[in-house]
Amino acid sequence: MRRLHLSAFTLLELIITLAIVAVLALFAVPSYRSHIARTYRMDAASALLRAAQFVEGAASDSVLALPPGFNQAPSFGSAVYRLRVLPADDANGGYSIEAAPDESGPMRDDACGVFTLDATGMRSNKTAGNGSAPLTAQCWATG
Repeated sequence: MRRLHLSAFTLLELIITLAIVAVLALFAVPSYRSHIARTYRMDAASALLRAAQFVEGAASDSVLALPPGFNQAPSFGSAVYRLRVLPADDANGGYSIEAAPDESGPMRDDACGVFTLDATGMRSNKTAGNGSAPLTAQCWATG
């Protein structure tokens, strides 16, 4: 008579496998979230530069609203940042554009807060609430 050979995982092997997966997830998830946040910040920075080109090339000297495609980041799909032209004053060289995180978006609590670019090329960030001032160089970094 033939004996059936059954092979299966033991409980110990299963627990070890789950422990390895948990440790990998512990390191992978924060790294993934950090990468996604950096990508969203790069979208906001590039959207501000595109909007600045639009404002500078506009026929009218007083552009108060950005057209669709220039008023959000990313340009298509769900908005993560909303862009708007701020009122002009002499200190900023003629215009200022800000990219504020969408209130219901994934970056609403980001430490970089609101991105701002003015006509002189000055880049800055400000937090919406009680956080400390973000480091502009880190927020605008693309690497």
